[in-house]
Amino acid sequence: MARITDALGLTLLGLLTAATGGWGALALYFSGPQNHLLRTALAVAFAVVALAALISLGFPSWRWRALVAYFALFVAVLGWWRSIEASNDRDWQPDVAVLPYATVEGDLVTVRNIRNFSYRSEFDYTPAYYDRQFDLRKLQFVDLVAVYWMGPAIAHTFLSFGFEGGEHLAISIETRKEKGEGYSTVKGFFRQYELFYVVADERDVIGLRTNHRHDPPEDVYVYRVAGGLEEGRRLFREYIDKMNSLKDKPEFYNTLTTNCTTNIWTHSRVNPAHLPFSWKILASGYVPQYLYEHGRLDAGGLGFAELRRRAYVNARAKAADGAADFSRRIREGDWRVPR
Repeated sequence: MARITDALGLTLLGLLTAATGGWGALALYFSGPQNHLLRTALAVAFAVVALAALISLGFPSWRWRALVAYFALFVAVLGWWRSIEASNDRDWQPDVAVLPYATVEGDLVTVRNIRNFSYRSEFDYTPAYYDRQFDLRKLQFVDLVAVYWMGPAIAHTFLSFGFEGGEHLAISIETRKEKGEGYSTVKGFFRQYELFYVVADERDVIGLRTNHRHDPPEDVYVYRVAGGLEEGRRLFREYIDKMNSLKDKPEFYNTLTTNCTTNIWTHSRVNPAHLPFSWKILASGYVPQYLYEHGRLDAGGLGFAELRRRAYVNARAKAADGAADFSRRIREGDWRVPR
């Protein structure tokens, strides 16, 4: 029994050493000094120390000294990691260069810097912004937008709030990238991107994806969320509060914990009847199905396959490209569910 306990303890210690060693090496490689050679050297050196600590598990005479030295080094790396701060002061790509914010006076919310670019292609556009006041008493619905480009399991999701008079405000939670910087799922774990709330006209944030992204092409689905309007108002206010908070205190995006879909779920917790966390929130392509299974989509008795077919808006968005009534036209035809 003592041997089994020792073997189990060493196995767990080995797994901990391997996990912290891998994380520390990647953290140094992606977030270390700007000099690539120095950053790589530090990452390799840390990995070598972690490997030596792993090897030491097989040598009782120097095992604990090696482990103490390694974990002391890991604590130092962890302290450095925690000192890295997000910033709003970088050379941003034009599409995320302007921070949105809002002022709130009771039920009246004035949103500043709503993005409404005119796109000729994905990367060729004319920047434009406008301000608009929204009356929360006139909120009519909340829509979930799901965007697919790499199979059924992964999607970019965001919400669009619909108001009387045909006004819509879409809020997409994304990475804030610097000029010359691309997106990497792995880098997203290591404080490489700030968190950014794209507050946009649907002609921009939906039209960009349906009409101008071709490598790879993106498929866009718009679902009506079922629920009370008071829940929608609370959710809208929660978004506004976070958007204003990021203007004053920037935060980092994280591929797993702070992304487009997990933040929607986090914001939804403002409502008492929010859904519990599920693996389908991490596998974000299944979020519409998860909501449907719990009665949180306005389905009108349709099966999910038919609802999904009706929610597909690419063809209608292409036909309505840039039109003033874009939001209405992508929702016409058989999009509306039967009553």
